[in-house]
Amino acid sequence: MKKSCLLLIFCLLALTVSAQTTDAEKEAAYAKVLDSRSNKIVATLGIGDSATYKAVKQVIVGQYRALNTLHDAHKAAQKNVKEAYASDKEQLDSNLKRLDETLDQQLSRQHSSYLTQLSARLSPAQIEQVKDGMTYGVLPLTYKGYQDMLPDLTDAQKSHILALLIEAREYAMDAGSSDKKHAWFGKYKGKINNYLSAAGIDMKKAGQEWEARIKAAETATKHD
Repeated sequence: MKKSCLLLIFCLLALTVSAQTTDAEKEAAYAKVLDSRSNKIVATLGIGDSATYKAVKQVIVGQYRALNTLHDAHKAAQKNVKEAYASDKEQLDSNLKRLDETLDQQLSRQHSSYLTQLSARLSPAQIEQVKDGMTYGVLPLTYKGYQDMLPDLTDAQKSHILALLIEAREYAMDAGSSDKKHAWFGKYKGKINNYLSAAGIDMKKAGQEWEARIKAAETATKHD
């Protein structure tokens, strides 16, 4: 009997140690990912001072951690609400909406705090690079795409397109996944296309003509 109890205790201790080791390994892997991701962004900023380099990297790492914590807490709260109000759709929708509003407020405060920390260490141009780094460079690529597709855009139209893409990037920075970051830009590209259509531009035709120009350029390059 004593041997059975001792064996059970030993097994429980082994499981506890194993779980702790797994958690530690997950944390180490996560920390490595954040360090690598942040380092790639800071490496583009041209920071010569090592202390400033490290400080900026830690600010970015801290932002990724803070965002992850907020989004994880939101997911957990959503799960609890869905279980608690599974049979009451009105209460379910109301509580889920409240959770989303709370998350938006938390993200907004975190966003402001993050930019304040960056502003103390970086120039406005460098902060732009950080923002693009956190959103896979979608803004400059998309802006260039619109200009290539529509070479006759007016300065006012270009400014409006850029303003919308900048707004999209601010939201995308705080999104909890790659897909959700891209979704923000997708949403704002819809707004841009509606704006351009309202200005009399046939976006479908413009897109087809752009594709034809790209193919023609590729064909010419191959023949060269």
